[in-house]
Amino acid sequence: MMKQIIYGVDLGWATQLETMGYRWLNEADEETDLLEALKELGVNGVRLRVFVNPPEEAFWQKTEDELCMLGFCDGKNVLKMAKRVKEKGMKLMVGFHYSDHFADPEHQDIPLKWRNDTDNQLEKRIADHTREVMRLFADNGVCPEWVQVGNEINNGLMWPRGSLKDEPKQLVRFLNMGYDAVKELCPKCQVITHLAEVCNNDFCGAFLDNFFAENGKTDILGFSYYPYWQQFKSDKDMLSEKLKGYSRAFHKPVMIAEVGGLEYDDEGSYKIVSDCVAAMMEQDGQEECGVFYWEPEAASEILPDHYPLGAAKLVGEKTLKFNKALRAYRDCEAAR
Repeated sequence: MMKQIIYGVDLGWATQLETMGYRWLNEADEETDLLEALKELGVNGVRLRVFVNPPEEAFWQKTEDELCMLGFCDGKNVLKMAKRVKEKGMKLMVGFHYSDHFADPEHQDIPLKWRNDTDNQLEKRIADHTREVMRLFADNGVCPEWVQVGNEINNGLMWPRGSLKDEPKQLVRFLNMGYDAVKELCPKCQVITHLAEVCNNDFCGAFLDNFFAENGKTDILGFSYYPYWQQFKSDKDMLSEKLKGYSRAFHKPVMIAEVGGLEYDDEGSYKIVSDCVAAMMEQDGQEECGVFYWEPEAASEILPDHYPLGAAKLVGEKTLKFNKALRAYRDCEAAR
C-alpha cells in the first residue's frame, strides 16, 4: 500500500495579506485564488494557527526593533479560512499557540488575561479555549485532521508556569488538558506534539523524555526543519535517521510540521523540500506522512520583519508568484 503524503503549507498570514490587497499568480502568470495556485503546485494540506486574544491590528512588537505580522488568527477568522480549505478538498491542521502572539523556543508568553491565574485555573483556561475553538470547527463541519497542542514547545509553554526546566510535571498537565479537549470535540482528530530543531537530539530529547515519563498524551510527533536557522546544509539521510530515532524511541509516527528555505535560493529551497518528502517516505510503519512549508505565500519585501524563508517573489505591485520550492511537491508525487 502506497503511503499517503500530505504536501502542506502554513497560511497564517494569507487572509491578512488578502485584506491588504495582495494577489497571487499561477504558473501561467494568471491571477488566481491563492489556494488554487497552491493546488497547481501539488499542495493538498493547509496549516493554520490560533492565538488566544491577538491584537486587533494583527501585529506584534516582538522587540524594540522587530515588528511581526501575526495574521488574522483568532478562532472565528481561522474558521473562515478553514472553510475555504475544506471547500477546495484539502486537509487541515490547526496549531494552538496558547499565547496572544507567536509561541516558539524563545517566546512562550501566557495570554494577558490569564496571567494572574493559578495553575488549576490555567489548566481550565487551556481546556476551555481549546474546546471553544474546536466546537467552532465541529459545529461548522470542518473538523481538522490534525491539531497541534502547543507550538515549538521544547522549553515548555506559558512560561514560567509550564517551563520544562522549572515545572516539568505541570507542563505535561497543561498539554494533556489540550489533548483531552481536542478529542472531546473531534475524536478522530490526530493530536501533534510540535518541537523545533528536529536534528538537535538534546533539545528534542529532553522534552520527550519528560513528556512520556509524565504520561503525556499525543498521537504524532511533529518537528520543524530549518537548515538556514541551524546553519547546516540540508541532508536527507540525516533527517531520515533522526526521525526514525524519535519514532522508535517513543513509538509514535512523525511529521515535518514546519520547513522553509531562503526565498531567493530556488534550488536550495527545492532541495530542502524534496529532502523532507524523501525522508518522510522512508519512515517505517506510517501509512501517512506529512510535510508543511511555513508561510510560503509571503515575500520578505512585504513583511515588517523581512522574514526571508517564504516561497514567493514580488513580481508586480502587490502581486506575488511562487518560486520553485513548492514544485518539489508536484515533482515528488509524479516520481512515485
